[in-house]
Amino acid sequence: MQQLGRVAVMFGGHSAEREVSLRSGQAVLNTLLDAGVDAFAFDPKLESLSSLTADRVFIVLHGRGGEDGSMQGALQVLGLPYTGSGVLGSALAMDKIRCKWLFQAQGLPTAPFLVARPTDTDYASMLAELGGKVMVKPANEGSSIGMSAASTVEELAVAITKAHQYDHEVLVERWIDGREFTIAIVNGEVLPIVEMRTPRAFYDYEAKYQANSTEYLCPAPLTAELTAAMQTSALAAFKAVGASGWGRVDLMLDQQGKHYLLEVNTVPGMTEKSLVPMAAKAAGYSFQQLVLAILGQTEQARG
Repeated sequence: MQQLGRVAVMFGGHSAEREVSLRSGQAVLNTLLDAGVDAFAFDPKLESLSSLTADRVFIVLHGRGGEDGSMQGALQVLGLPYTGSGVLGSALAMDKIRCKWLFQAQGLPTAPFLVARPTDTDYASMLAELGGKVMVKPANEGSSIGMSAASTVEELAVAITKAHQYDHEVLVERWIDGREFTIAIVNGEVLPIVEMRTPRAFYDYEAKYQANSTEYLCPAPLTAELTAAMQTSALAAFKAVGASGWGRVDLMLDQQGKHYLLEVNTVPGMTEKSLVPMAAKAAGYSFQQLVLAILGQTEQARG
């Protein structure tokens, strides 16, 4: 533990996911302290980076300013090793639209989609092209913030307007009627698949953080063949965006048994009840072992 030096656990920040980050970061900090690591909290919303004195940084910032490459770039300029993906991998993974373009270029399974900008108002054509029902997402937000489903022109107009409050570019994706999954990757190891089941229309912010009705199954009840196929796709997606260290890939499985990649998360939730710790537990890792494994990755060279 002494070799790790002084570790700044960076959480909070300025993004719309600040509250989730505060919970994740506190869980990581408590675990590192329990393990005997010389760790301390650092909130970039409250403190200037110029005051940061540490040997390495454990990034637990969700969303803009922490998961999009900007903080990673700042830490590289300061010469501070940090956990997770580098600048490019963080930036690409954060952008759902460019993620989808990369998936398509690599021949990976992902649902058809369109990009809506403020000047794009032919909502009827969008709906028709994408099958009559869609999911609308801001390009650069997480935790399902700003997301809405739409199946009429009026609903789509409202959904796109809502999403544009968070981002100039909005992803409009064909609705997938099926099951929702996530696959965690830690230092090259693909962990058991987690299935999320909710009585809500989709796995939204409330289903993730507030509802008691959400059910989690890990390992997910899938055939060995389908499990392997989905894990292969998840790892390929992770590599396609240049992600490294650790993260999570979200997928859906439709009624015909075909899976679709949704997005890559490079700084997923890290409370003891979050999805990556859940998958790690199913693989035989304690929360402390998971946190230390992620922290140990800071020594790897960055591209």
